[in-house]
Amino acid sequence: MGASIPALVTPSLLKWARVEGGFTLEAAAKRSGFPPEKLRSWETGDATPTLRQAEKLAKVYHRPFALFSLPRPPVTTPLAAEYRRLPGVKPGEESPDLRLALRQMIFRRGVALNLVDELGEQTTAFELRAYLREKPEAVAIRLREALGISVSDQLAWRDEFVAWRAWRAAVERLGVLVFQFPKVDLEEARGVCLIHFPLPAIGVNGREIPLSKPYTLLHELVHLMLANAAEEKPASEERRPEPAWREVEQFAERVASAVLMPGRELLADPFVVEHGASPHWSVEEVRRIARRYKVTPTALATRLLNMNRLTPASYAQWKRDWQAWQEAHPARKGGGIASPAEKALGRNGRTFTSLVLEALSLDRITAVEASRFLELNFPHIETLRRDLVFARGFEPTTEGAG
Repeated sequence: MGASIPALVTPSLLKWARVEGGFTLEAAAKRSGFPPEKLRSWETGDATPTLRQAEKLAKVYHRPFALFSLPRPPVTTPLAAEYRRLPGVKPGEESPDLRLALRQMIFRRGVALNLVDELGEQTTAFELRAYLREKPEAVAIRLREALGISVSDQLAWRDEFVAWRAWRAAVERLGVLVFQFPKVDLEEARGVCLIHFPLPAIGVNGREIPLSKPYTLLHELVHLMLANAAEEKPASEERRPEPAWREVEQFAERVASAVLMPGRELLADPFVVEHGASPHWSVEEVRRIARRYKVTPTALATRLLNMNRLTPASYAQWKRDWQAWQEAHPARKGGGIASPAEKALGRNGRTFTSLVLEALSLDRITAVEASRFLELNFPHIETLRRDLVFARGFEPTTEGAG
């Protein structure tokens, strides 16, 4: 019987929720299973959805069902005013999945700021700055010192999972929230950052392989440094033409690469010394050095190119050889299965998670609020608290952390 009860919705709110979610009529129809004509009729008021139909739309658009009953749409800040410009992403035309990821990041940052105030704590001020007139190598040295990770520590890490957790923890210590987001196509965004201070936030795509996540994280950190120096603005305000913006991206790429593979130490690496001055590198040589630094072979080869240890021609040949190697050795799928608590920690990061758990322990928020903030059923929160206390950090090889 409930399926035939008409929902008391405001038609314009149905359209607002769809458009704000980044859905065209066709995309919303595909995601919801309702024909485009039916969706249009609901949005114009020519027809009325049932309760069940409206509830399904609320889930598709990731909005509370009660919103559909408001007399008028809420006033919101455009998403493009929150995040840094992304290559190939036109402000206001982000995919539904990216828009959801951004909304979730914005929500968590807002929660974190409120909890810091409620708990009477002080946020760590993010003070690092970078200027486009600087040499990327110089910025990388300064950034690596601020992160406090030595090359000897990096080479001693057991694997890429340990490396990702270490880089992430170091970035969070600088006063940055680090989240992971799921489901967004890697072609659209590998990472993104909210350039608001204090407590700026970085989001890393959960679909990235663990070896790539530190590079994406550091790349976004450089964008935060540029924004902190007024060298960047939010996507909605950026007016640089594409060639000029590409230079900004290349600056961030070079700094991130130099942080992960410091020039002086890399040139002194025994395997690099053993190779000699030849510009021709085999796939196995590059893979061996990349494993030491816990980076991808492509990142290592690109770093060698930028340091003039590979010529453009030899780099192009190496990439062809690498492509052939990958085709002959397809990546193995799988990895560990993360528990709900481990997924929550991977998704939210240590800083945000700790704030929520501390507020819960001090009765500043309810168990219901803690569950909503962490997107975790309450029975798993004690497990999460234990994992945090004992510094466990399981990281699945797939998108499980998202």
